[in-house]
Amino acid sequence: MAKNLVIVESPAKAKTINKYLGKDYLVKASIGHIKDLPSKKLGVDVDHDFEPTYEVIPDSKKRNNKKIVAELKKAAKDADAVYLAADPDREGEAICQHLAEEIVPKKPKKPAYRVMFNEITKFGRLQSLPAFVPGDRRTLERGPRAVGGAAHGG
Repeated sequence: MAKNLVIVESPAKAKTINKYLGKDYLVKASIGHIKDLPSKKLGVDVDHDFEPTYEVIPDSKKRNNKKIVAELKKAAKDADAVYLAADPDREGEAICQHLAEEIVPKKPKKPAYRVMFNEITKFGRLQSLPAFVPGDRRTLERGPRAVGGAAHGG
């Protein structure tokens, strides 16, 4: 089993990056967002500073999402470290934050890192791994998504 799990957004990127990183890494795809604001309620807690209340996207809205989340959780449990490598934009930050909340094991605690890949070449991918950002920082996407989702009905 691979020592390190790398999670990217797309299956095509996962396949390409997996070739570059070698046997010490397992690269899997989240296929985009795994969590979103609820569609049947407000999505923010007005009694607690408008804290967003995200939930795992149901299969009715994203096909096979429960299966994807379960597979990622199992892979993270078996890995020594988890590298969250969604795109380097606000949406990618939100995806990584939600992956950290849902996928990264809390007990025993596993190290999780936010990796910034800016190009899909072997040099670019390998250069990005040592320059990771610790995965416990809050995402910039939370506020705009919560406000936009609440204003537009989810």
